[in-house]
Amino acid sequence: MSISAELGSEKDVTLASGMIRYRELGTGAPVVFVHGLLVNGDIWRHVAPAVAHAGFRCLVPDWPLGSHTVPMPDADLTPPGIAALIADFLEVLDLDDVTIVANDTGGAITQILLTTRPERVGRVVLTPSDCFDKFFPPAFAMLPVAARIPGMTWTLIQSMRVRALQRLPIAFGWLAKRAMPREIADSYLVPSRRSRAIRRDLGRFLRSVDKRHTLAAAELLPNVHMPVLLAWATQDKVFPIALAHRLAELLPDATIVEIDDSYTFVPEDQPQLLASHILRFVRSNAAA
Repeated sequence: MSISAELGSEKDVTLASGMIRYRELGTGAPVVFVHGLLVNGDIWRHVAPAVAHAGFRCLVPDWPLGSHTVPMPDADLTPPGIAALIADFLEVLDLDDVTIVANDTGGAITQILLTTRPERVGRVVLTPSDCFDKFFPPAFAMLPVAARIPGMTWTLIQSMRVRALQRLPIAFGWLAKRAMPREIADSYLVPSRRSRAIRRDLGRFLRSVDKRHTLAAAELLPNVHMPVLLAWATQDKVFPIALAHRLAELLPDATIVEIDDSYTFVPEDQPQLLASHILRFVRSNAAA
């Protein structure tokens, strides 16, 4: 149900385990965006166009994290499985020296990607993301447990029909500092509300979330020698900026930039500032 026309033409790519729908705009070196749980590519609607306008090819997939519209019943939707999907996406589209830009759950999956199949990745921008033992962080730690109770995923999704509930800390309240437009919130929440197949995909992912995945990735991050920008929100209530400093201590080539007046969803709260940091980082770390 992604709706943002600013993200360019809609395309599909068939991978071994299913189809990924994505939007593409611009030409030049590739930049691939990785969103988090219960959002889709629309979260990048004010970031990707600015990056594309500056001379880059931006690819904005809807990953199977609960707000996608093409079910993936045969895919491995564990965190390592989705990391493999990203790697397959890059391979099938023959993308090399890719800049990955990730947020929230997508950042955890990107860390797994970097420590398993990094061959086509040239550099990474991590905005506030799950990492270390914060997968999920405390505010959302009940989701994997709830997903194991029959019918609970449906109940949680249906409860988000009420706009006031969307601003609770266990929903978007601690993720986006300002309320999102209604049509964007619907873009994120309606697919799993309407489709049993999408809810099944969501449930399979939720039940597989465990901090062992991010802790295992963290052990291998010292072997990741590509440039990494940690564009982190100073006011983040879910992923404190201390986590960015912990990541920077492990990553051999990491830089931290602080972003004020934002929570976890930096692409929602500070998209123009994030786009400018992405462009500065990519240009200063372009392949020779």
